Amino acid sequence: MPIFSHGDAETVCRVADAVAAGGVTVFEFTNRADHAIDVFRTLAQHCQRDLPNVILGAGSIADEATAALFAAHGANFIVGPSFDERVARFCNRRKVAYLPGCQTATEIAAAEEMGVEIVKLFPCDAAGGPGFARAILGPSPWTRLLPTGLSDVSPKGLAAWFEAGACAIGLGRELIPKNHVEAGDYAAITRRVLEVCEWVRDARASLALPRSQRQG
Repeated sequence: MPIFSHGDAETVCRVADAVAAGGVTVFEFTNRADHAIDVFRTLAQHCQRDLPNVILGAGSIADEATAALFAAHGANFIVGPSFDERVARFCNRRKVAYLPGCQTATEIAAAEEMGVEIVKLFPCDAAGGPGFARAILGPSPWTRLLPTGLSDVSPKGLAAWFEAGACAIGLGRELIPKNHVEAGDYAAITRRVLEVCEWVRDARASLALPRSQRQG
């Protein structure tokens, strides 16, 4: 899942185009820059018109009012840095997916009790890395974890998370490098997305092989 924020709406739309060209059909715009809702509104209109297959969400949402604002302007899912029960209730009422950031077994259980289907493990390395995910999924195999904030974005690093049971991976600057954005090199962003997607496909495919045949 690409994670991106920028104060210029045209830049955000071009990045969304580049990511979609790389084959990714989900995009998280984070609520960080000034006038972020105005940028998001333009992005949502752009996706509806030109990228109808892209599922657009809003991240860094910490309260119910902000969640309602972004949902009203087209957010298909809401991502939070932490779990908030009021945001969960709002998203349940509106049938909008909610992915809160959690770090402990208790936080994950509380989120799931409020209807959360995918939990963002954030920051994932500080939580304990792939070993933590594996430990959580042992007694709770129905839990779906999406780690973000990876320190090792490589074929081996991604494979470790999928082998541990992650359902997906959230990537920011590791997927959308700042220097490519500043240079307006959107073709390079597409190439990077294609590269990382290939790593993900390889990691998933290797899970079907006997452990003795897996690389690494």
